[in-house]
Amino acid sequence: MAVLTLRRGRDESLRRRHPWIFSGAVERVLDNPALGDTVDVVSAEGEWLARAAYSPHSQIRARVWTFLQSETVDAGFFAQRLQRAISLRGDIDSTGLRLVFSESDGLPGLIVDRYDRHLVCQFLASGVERWKSAIVAALRQVLPDAVGIYERSDSSVRQKEGLPMHTGVLSGMEPPERIRIREGELDYAVDIRSGHKTGFYLDQRANRAVVAAQCRGGAVLNCFSFTGAFGIAALAAGAERVVQVDSSESALNMARENTELNGFELSRCEFIRSDVFQLLRGYRDSGTSFDVVILDPPKFAESQAQLHRAARGYKDINLSAIRLLKPGGWLATFSCSGLLAVELLQKIVADAALDAGRQLQIVQRLFQDRDHPTLASFPEAAYLKGFLCRVLD
Repeated sequence: MAVLTLRRGRDESLRRRHPWIFSGAVERVLDNPALGDTVDVVSAEGEWLARAAYSPHSQIRARVWTFLQSETVDAGFFAQRLQRAISLRGDIDSTGLRLVFSESDGLPGLIVDRYDRHLVCQFLASGVERWKSAIVAALRQVLPDAVGIYERSDSSVRQKEGLPMHTGVLSGMEPPERIRIREGELDYAVDIRSGHKTGFYLDQRANRAVVAAQCRGGAVLNCFSFTGAFGIAALAAGAERVVQVDSSESALNMARENTELNGFELSRCEFIRSDVFQLLRGYRDSGTSFDVVILDPPKFAESQAQLHRAARGYKDINLSAIRLLKPGGWLATFSCSGLLAVELLQKIVADAALDAGRQLQIVQRLFQDRDHPTLASFPEAAYLKGFLCRVLD
């Protein structure tokens, strides 16, 4: 097996079981491993530390499979890791859930989501790409009731790994245009072939219930609505009126479909295709107000260089949203930018309230749901953060 040797003094994070090895920490690599090959990682002194997947094109030069020298990385290894991850999700009340969450489940770069009887996989790193056929075979074995496995490896992350984009059927049936999932008492139609991420925001499941509880009898503005899940949860909780806003007409069409799927009258809703930044300013200028505003934007920061600009964007939408809220109204605000720390988001929201001249209470911190766990040694997995806030005046 090829050997990757670390520079002197660059082994501390690995000893703390952080699964990433950056290129700057690498002294040398022997035996010229190929993309995705397994390498043994040793310290500058030659001490064995880990076994990892090698990625020669990425700044993350290797991702750790195991910290146990006795553990072999083979087809059985992936079957065992998949079985463990799936068994930990058995008590979630939804037919749509994340079964495998990458590093947090000991499978760096692998996402597996379940939508009813269809599985959607993302292979986002060279190691899982190298073992794709073994992973698909293991999924068929562990989940024999799945009728199809579909690949959505269309994230720009693959380019950093030197991998091309790829989508399509890996096993079994071609997925239908819509797959219906059940989340609590609500149904949602999901497009796994072309929807955002793998088709649905599974990570917001618990947060939808938290936010919906504040919507009874109120006027709700759901920004960046995608297929409308937050707004539909608000309708189910008794919201009087819901405005769904997104820049995608196809997403809004699915929001309409999901509204009718759950038996709600479209007359209780408004579906607006618009740039959210412009719409919020327009509402401000017209004196329109809401009881609840939900901000669940896409990732604003893909890199550290974009963080400052992203912070300005978050400040802008939160400032506009706070100005639209009635006294006693609620703001649910989120960021899925992993590079944006929760402390920075809190400061942004606090500064926005100050500039708006409003007193704002943070009532609850919000995070990704339980099927998106965070490995203690890998805090980067805690990408989704948010706040449920109440305007006092």
